[in-house]
Amino acid sequence: MTAAVSSLNPLARPSAERLAAARVLVVGDAMLDRYWFGNVDRISPEAPVPVVHVQREEERLGGAANVAWNVRALGVQATLLTVVGDDEPARVLQRLLAEQGVATLLGRDAALRTTVKLRVVGRAQQLIRVDFETAPDHELLAQMLTDYEAALPQHDAVLFSDYGKGGLAHVERMIGLAVAAGKPVLVDPKGRDYSRYAGATVITPNRAELAQAVGPWTDEADLHRRAHALRTELRLGGLLVTRSEEGMTLFDDGPDGLPGQSGHLHQPAQARQVFDVTGAGDTVIATLAAMLAAGLPLREAVPIANRAGGIVVSRFGTAAVRYDELFENDPKDKGTTP
Repeated sequence: MTAAVSSLNPLARPSAERLAAARVLVVGDAMLDRYWFGNVDRISPEAPVPVVHVQREEERLGGAANVAWNVRALGVQATLLTVVGDDEPARVLQRLLAEQGVATLLGRDAALRTTVKLRVVGRAQQLIRVDFETAPDHELLAQMLTDYEAALPQHDAVLFSDYGKGGLAHVERMIGLAVAAGKPVLVDPKGRDYSRYAGATVITPNRAELAQAVGPWTDEADLHRRAHALRTELRLGGLLVTRSEEGMTLFDDGPDGLPGQSGHLHQPAQARQVFDVTGAGDTVIATLAAMLAAGLPLREAVPIANRAGGIVVSRFGTAAVRYDELFENDPKDKGTTP
């Protein structure tokens, strides 16, 4: 399997100083990713399944927490607003976020089990994933709106990471507040009904997620019709479809962003060996948010996000891309946006 990374326009490169001054508020479903790595030498006598002798354990940020980490890895200030349980995984999440320099606004629900995804890996292959989760209390979610409204003025962009775990029960209200405040709004969507994301600056479904919302398309022209119809219906500034080995396509108003001039920007990509696609969508939207918060137009941010996604799929599990990695092949003495 291969993915691709398009060539990067050096003129779109923001300076590290400009990114350091930008601030992104990430809201959504945070989770803890746990990995058990081990040797597989035999089959269990109890059932036809491999026996994994665990040799090493890792804990990583997942879901919205991984998104916030990806924003911070680029040098941008990141704040994560989410609901967690009052349990050991929540304490691990808070520690990992603090170690990465991510500010947190955590609502704690004693009745909630913090979402944990446990992956058992043997011979460099994921053998099974075990999920632990419950839905958060809606009264606590409503109370978090106060924290959101207080944090909104201090941030340059808002990113909603929807994993369908219940943490974005009030996303319509939150998007409305952000739009009214003039903030770019980015959404990683979930489910079939995208109407709750109406008014966003850009949403970033992958191919399968978009097909759930608009139905399967027969060819490229049909995809364009369906994508633009959805974008118009929901009053979206842009619809960015991540397409794995086909790169990604932005559907927007047109080359100059003029209403009524429907256009698209496709980022074909140059082949790169794919090791693991886990969290690649998180990296893409986090990079987009970082660039929009730093003042780049959406069309200039998309090639950078495509490059970041291509880098991260060459690594195992959730990962983040640093500023120097993202721009390492970019000219250092020209083309930097101050």
